[in-house]
Amino acid sequence: MKILLNIVDLNKATNKINNLGFVPTMGTLHKGHISLIRESQKKCKKTLVSIFINPTQFNNKTDYSSYPKNLKKDLNILKKMNVNYVFTPSVKDVYNYKRLKKITLKKVDKILCAKYRKGHFEGVLDVMDRLIKLIKPKKIFMGEKDFQQTYLIRKFIKNRYNSKIICCPTIRDKNMIALSSRNSLLNKENLKKISKISKDLLNFKKKIPYNSNNLFKMLNHKKNQLQKNFNIKIEYLELRNSINLKQTVNLKKSKLFLAYFINKIRLIDNF
Repeated sequence: MKILLNIVDLNKATNKINNLGFVPTMGTLHKGHISLIRESQKKCKKTLVSIFINPTQFNNKTDYSSYPKNLKKDLNILKKMNVNYVFTPSVKDVYNYKRLKKITLKKVDKILCAKYRKGHFEGVLDVMDRLIKLIKPKKIFMGEKDFQQTYLIRKFIKNRYNSKIICCPTIRDKNMIALSSRNSLLNKENLKKISKISKDLLNFKKKIPYNSNNLFKMLNHKKNQLQKNFNIKIEYLELRNSINLKQTVNLKKSKLFLAYFINKIRLIDNF
């Protein structure tokens, strides 16, 4: 495994690879990341994992400074997996030029997390644009848990790069909790709550009529019920089409999207 500390290292190592798989991460690796890496190793000749906590996608400075970090543990995991390259650039390496035109989201895309986290996805698209330009991967492996993020990146890079986004299934633990680096900030009591919320919503979705005119009332009632029962603050609970992310009352090709706070930690999920 080669650790690439800067752009010079990156160019030397990957310049002649024409089938490079890329797994972008912010570190604190878990089984969700591991599943993405394994998928890349199956489909690509070489695999590069980046570990970079991107400052521009945090709309809260406290959230950025408290984001979990464990580089030593991450490198041990990647070494055991026989990952070819780990790219750990500095902020100066990634943001080594000023963008001439600021990235903005269209009004139609200012939904779900984009509605509540001002500037978040602009920062995500900016960093992914820069990383793809540097790494030149053939395939990029991302998780379905961050569905809106994957959707927006795919939309952004289309017609800009030859890279293809491979969206991989959400990995859950035995308690049906979607794996996330932020879970490491929660205690056992909070994790039990998350498990109950996940199971509740998985059951709720099964009971939604295939095409319901009362869906918005049902969602509002479920939102209030969850907030009361689990003492959480829910930002959104919405059913949206998984192809274009438009709100829908039809279960066909749809997902139930959720964002909520538990002990000031913001969590997202989809079912």
